[in-house]
Amino acid sequence: MKRRAFIAALGGLALWSCPTLAQQRPFKTPRIGIVDNAPIWDNFRQGLHKFGYIEGQNIDIEYRSSEGRQDRLAAAANDLAGGSVDIIVVSGSAAARAAQQATTMIPIVMIAIGDPVAAGLVQSLARPGGNITGNTLLGPEMTAKRVELFRQIIPSISRLAFLWNRNNPSHPAYLEEWRAIAPQLGVEALFIEVSNIDQFEPAFQAMTRERCDALSVTADPFHLSHVGRIIDFAAKARLPALYAAQQNVAAGGLMSYGPSLPDLYLRAAGYVHKILQGTKPADLPIEQPVKFELIINLKTASALGLTVPQMLLATADEVIE
Repeated sequence: MKRRAFIAALGGLALWSCPTLAQQRPFKTPRIGIVDNAPIWDNFRQGLHKFGYIEGQNIDIEYRSSEGRQDRLAAAANDLAGGSVDIIVVSGSAAARAAQQATTMIPIVMIAIGDPVAAGLVQSLARPGGNITGNTLLGPEMTAKRVELFRQIIPSISRLAFLWNRNNPSHPAYLEEWRAIAPQLGVEALFIEVSNIDQFEPAFQAMTRERCDALSVTADPFHLSHVGRIIDFAAKARLPALYAAQQNVAAGGLMSYGPSLPDLYLRAAGYVHKILQGTKPADLPIEQPVKFELIINLKTASALGLTVPQMLLATADEVIE
């Protein structure tokens, strides 16, 4: 018996010493691809850490940049899809579409998407289908809530500009929502397009010419990459602006209301973990936001000659003075 055990042990040792089998590691370090890394992605990395993933130790991250240009999103996505990444993670509808067009095999996790169904990215929120899932910015009655916030500061508001980007697959749905609800809210919505850098100045001139009372800005990645220009224009034109991204208020914007972007990035790590554990993206429902925040910049309000009601200040999650 001892002799047989010894021979069996030698046989097992021989198998593991075989060059072909030795190359088959029992554990492969997961490799994640990210398009357009920015400080906000620290929240995603924090989420990964909560699941035990530490970059450079037990998970690797490949970064690609579009340099803030819509025409380079496809190149960034294709580069990641052609590499050895296990999952591609993107933010915004345009980047999600670029990744989806780059691969139908590699799982894709999208963060802070406007309307993934209307944009044609998924079949439904409950069952996305295909190789893509993630979370959305969609929340109940967001348009009505933003108009209500404006009305508390500007009771006489009647004309509101909505900045949109035709390259964002979710924006046509936003426009339809505004067209449907604006008359019910007693405001006129003016749709001002900025889809490339050259359109900023004509857009600013149009808002001034049309005498808009306020401006609504979404979390479109292209607009956010140039949000400094928007904030500077709003200050010079004394135009109250409501943003979707909280960091825009800290940069000088009047106020923001919407889903917590840091929370959406944090929660996206859960999708990565589940996919690495073997769950298919098609079986992971699109998650809607659960945390909304109102941020108000009193210094900007004062510069615009606006008085923010105490009741509104009391409901704000943060007030910058």
